Amino acid sequence: MDSKQKSHQEEMEYLKKTLAFINHEIEKEECSLAEKKSDLIAARKEMYENTVHVSTDFESLIDVNLYLSQVHNQISTFNPLHLKKLNKMKNSPYFGRFDFIEQGYSEKERIYIGLHNLMDKNTGEAYVYDWRAPISSVFYRFEPGKATYDTPTGISQGDVSLKRQYLIRNSELKYYFDCSVRITDDILQEVLSRNTSAKMKHIIETIQKEQDVIIRDKDHELLIVQGVAGGGKTSIALHRIAFLLYEGLDSKLQSNDVIIISPNTVFSRYISSVLPELGEENVRQCIFDELVFDAFKGRFGEETRDMQLETLIHSRTKTGGDLRHQSIAFKGSKIFKQILDRLLWYYAHRIIVFDDIYYNGEILATRQELKTRFLNNEMGIPMAKQLKRIESKLLETFHPLQKKRLQRLEKIVENHKEHELEIKSFSRLLAIKQAKAFRERIQKFMLVDYGQLYELLFNSPGLLVKLAHGLELPENIEEIVSSTRQNLRSGQVHYEDYTPLLYLKLKIEGNDLFSEIKHVVIDEAQDYFPLQYEVFKLLYKNAAYTVLGDIHQTMEKTMDRSVYDDICEIFNKPKSAKLSLDKGYRSTYEINTFTQKLLSEGGKQNYCSIERHGEEPLVLYQETRESMDKAIIEEIAKYTEQGYESIAVICKTQAEAEKVYCRLQKSVQITQIKPQGGEVIKGAVVIPSYMAKGLEFDVVIVYDVNKENYASDFDKKLLYIACTRALHRLIIYYQGARSPLI
Repeated sequence: MDSKQKSHQEEMEYLKKTLAFINHEIEKEECSLAEKKSDLIAARKEMYENTVHVSTDFESLIDVNLYLSQVHNQISTFNPLHLKKLNKMKNSPYFGRFDFIEQGYSEKERIYIGLHNLMDKNTGEAYVYDWRAPISSVFYRFEPGKATYDTPTGISQGDVSLKRQYLIRNSELKYYFDCSVRITDDILQEVLSRNTSAKMKHIIETIQKEQDVIIRDKDHELLIVQGVAGGGKTSIALHRIAFLLYEGLDSKLQSNDVIIISPNTVFSRYISSVLPELGEENVRQCIFDELVFDAFKGRFGEETRDMQLETLIHSRTKTGGDLRHQSIAFKGSKIFKQILDRLLWYYAHRIIVFDDIYYNGEILATRQELKTRFLNNEMGIPMAKQLKRIESKLLETFHPLQKKRLQRLEKIVENHKEHELEIKSFSRLLAIKQAKAFRERIQKFMLVDYGQLYELLFNSPGLLVKLAHGLELPENIEEIVSSTRQNLRSGQVHYEDYTPLLYLKLKIEGNDLFSEIKHVVIDEAQDYFPLQYEVFKLLYKNAAYTVLGDIHQTMEKTMDRSVYDDICEIFNKPKSAKLSLDKGYRSTYEINTFTQKLLSEGGKQNYCSIERHGEEPLVLYQETRESMDKAIIEEIAKYTEQGYESIAVICKTQAEAEKVYCRLQKSVQITQIKPQGGEVIKGAVVIPSYMAKGLEFDVVIVYDVNKENYASDFDKKLLYIACTRALHRLIIYYQGARSPLI
């Protein structure tokens, strides 16, 4: 038997041994869960039979509580998560191995890497190491030769003598081979050439060295990643969360301590399965819209980010489009944040007018005393809380005085027994009336409303310009102020007003809602303005941040890497880092080459494409809309027959997507993905360009890229986003004159 045959036999035997252990553990776990389930049912039955169901008797309630405690303990031990992990590992127990001799030892260890740890607790034998374990980093970062990895006690060194990858599916070893420092192209090509799915999947088999560095970073409170389209930013961030939760067993980081802020609900649902696949449940997700709507509780309008983008796209050729763009940029800027801070100071020092507070002819506090007490706020207590404290102090003084006065009334009762009931009733009414009047007098200057304060900024002639002294304002600031004033007076609050309103609310009222959050992931970082980052800072005061973006996928604004400097300045973390991912893995070489040409000359990027080849993108002319629809229907049928599982018809806007869907669905099975509640599914879908960001499809068909539809720089960004969604095939249709952008 030669060495190759011997190696193959050893691998087959190890897989057989590992699967036998997994099956044994599954059997044990199933028996254990069955027993626990039986105990739980018995405990519930015993509680039902031996306790009263309704009682006001204290002893009976104690008995019920004891039984409830027993049932609760039974529930807490009934956890099928471990069984779920074992069943996943049964399909593919491991995907990698390296042989390692630790410095100072002569014995070689075979380290197999998989989704989760697999260890025999009786013998201490480790069959498989979790991909997140410290030693597993050797597999991702080193080729055969010298290697190091971090341990809780320091850096461990040693030698890698072999590095091997496996493809195991349905408990069968398909093939394996030895590889070097990079997760070899053979495995990577096999994974990338697969059809995409309706949900994002984990990438533990193909994590690259530079990706592993980001995933395992524990040193930085702020980690910013600029990555090219298809570079795996979001997937890496999710694997980073899984790693931090694994490492967080000592630091007490739990899944409910983490929140992921996604660009929209469609994308949020698309990535929702990755962390559960990695064994981490209950990590919170939200979008910025949800944050503001929860904070405002229906007080203001309901314009969403998607609605704002629709308006911007449609207003390109209409009067007022530029004004809206400029208003959005201004209201999200660092300059506007300074103006809002000055507004808060102005309100505290100039607008609030305190009154003398007295009761029954006695001064409780003069207006000057109250103002001094209010402004003497060295601890930086939020304005509303500071006023509430002053109100509480005044009430503490008022109530004893009122009580004394009522006691004098009670003495009158002693001399007028025949009117006792009338006098007592009168005194109670008097007390209520006095307390109410006292509170109303105080609250004239104790209540501060963030919405009214925002209106004051635009309704008071010249106030905004006055507060902006020394700051650079847009040339059309008067138009912005006038337009906003009219909108607010008519009850229209635009999406760009939500962030400054929320900023004022948080600064005035404070925020303790998210004090437990320890880590925040912000995806599509380029979509947010500086003021939104100020809001994140106020919401998640105690958190570390992972921020991911691509400046080339910015839509409504022009941006360069300086945005990441702004983020560093705003969060002001002692330890921060900015990293780049310049290699694209999603699309074929031909598609990547095509999409890079869509970037403007000033926006060219360092970009390296994976060497996975496919067909050249097609740019096809159709004479009429009807013939274009017919051609797309035929394309969908053709690619479906070829086995492609996800085909996206990407339209420029939601309005266009709705019309296209209505026409196509008469002839082909297709789904429309809508902004609210939409979800990516297998098959053919219609989706607007801006909502496709972050998603990927086997085949992308971009609808009607003519010179009218795609002409501006804004349009070019939308087209870039649409085209970079394609994994295997990209087809662009147009009627009339072809867009100059392609």
